[in-house]
Amino acid sequence: MIRIFTAITKYLTLIFMALYTFKCFSYFVAKNKKKRTSNLNKQVFYIFAIHLMCYMKLFLWKHELKFVLFYLSQVFVCVMYMVIFHQCYKNVSRLITNNMVFLLMIGYIMLTRLDFQLAIRQAVMGTGALFATSFIPFILRRLKNIRKWNVFFGVTGLMFLLTVFIPGLGLSIYGSRNWIHIGSFTAQPMEFVKILFIFFAASSLVKANTMADIIINAVISVLFLLILIAEKDFGAMLIFYICYISMVYLATSRARFLIGGILAAVGAVAVGYILFKDTSLFGHVMTRVNAWKDPFADIYGGGYQLSESLFAIGTGGFIGAGLGDGMPGYIPVSESDFIFAAICEELGVIFGLSLILIYLSSFIAMCNIAMKCRSPFYKYITFGIAVCMIIQVLLNIGGVTKFIPSTGVTLPLISHGISSVFSTLIMYSIVQYTYILVNDEAEYVEKEKQRLSDAGEAEYGPGGISQA
Repeated sequence: MIRIFTAITKYLTLIFMALYTFKCFSYFVAKNKKKRTSNLNKQVFYIFAIHLMCYMKLFLWKHELKFVLFYLSQVFVCVMYMVIFHQCYKNVSRLITNNMVFLLMIGYIMLTRLDFQLAIRQAVMGTGALFATSFIPFILRRLKNIRKWNVFFGVTGLMFLLTVFIPGLGLSIYGSRNWIHIGSFTAQPMEFVKILFIFFAASSLVKANTMADIIINAVISVLFLLILIAEKDFGAMLIFYICYISMVYLATSRARFLIGGILAAVGAVAVGYILFKDTSLFGHVMTRVNAWKDPFADIYGGGYQLSESLFAIGTGGFIGAGLGDGMPGYIPVSESDFIFAAICEELGVIFGLSLILIYLSSFIAMCNIAMKCRSPFYKYITFGIAVCMIIQVLLNIGGVTKFIPSTGVTLPLISHGISSVFSTLIMYSIVQYTYILVNDEAEYVEKEKQRLSDAGEAEYGPGGISQA
């Protein structure tokens, strides 16, 4: 009986995941508000149905009451957040909220499967971050001159990045010195600096009036990149670089900046590979490049992690082995950098592909919000956040699937790591504030149209015919 129930829930999970993903995109083409609301309400049903079925399977796997209590606490927190957030802010994107909550839940599910103590820690810290970041739209509305703070954002961001070089504070993990630790607490400053960097770039581009201004801003941005190179954090460096080039292109609409940025990146990678491939200075990077070229050539050495990732994805197939029925423990760092491989092994490649499409729908929604925003400052910020999020997804999943060399970047909202989760929640809240601005601007335009229409009728009468 349990086997039948397990098989049914496994297929229902995949069906509901596919339906949720379909609703993400049908939302964009819905003809009216009623249809969009219907799609969003169905999404909420799919979220909690998938969450319930996954935890039922985990309970049957271990038969431990703590899984039930953990499940109930998650449902309570997520329902409270969705209700309170949408009551406090009427004009926010429910699609963004749905995707954010769903991705958090998927992360909790997989961490419960992999390491229950990590799942508890992630949920506790994530809950605090969830409610702390809910105040961001309220705060941003009152910071009227924030677009003029480019110097503050630049200096603060550089100072935070440099903290990893302070003796006794900085910490090297997997070859990169991009962590700080205070007692038992560890964090990645880069996760928060990328937000400061986006704000710096946006405020600088708003002020830029000449080519000289853009060059000065570019030079300061290069300082961020040089520090990240010194940290040997090339994944973060790529995110910062692509974000900046994309924002400059949006602000200037000049293709030469985009093309020049791409060519400069390709040239820098080629030169760097030639200069450092035979040195130990960036040994961990070369190990990842060699593993990407042929992971099975050194399957018990540098290629072990990627080989196990590929084995896991292939073993899971399209429908997955089922929660608790795979062997994700063989994948090194499966709870963080390689959690996508664990998801594909136990929940299936179909689930993994749907996950990619959910991220893509968030990216499209953020870009739509950015393009509709009349404020250049928040337009650039929202677009920068959208690019930052999707590039991080590409780097993580691309590394896990051997599409590109692994960069050590986490999967947003799913991988273990409170720094990553907290910074991503901050970015989602900033996007929600931009959405509020877009709706406020639309309401203002409608009121102005109505005022002008009423004034015209008062002067000329109905139909525009003068009453003089």
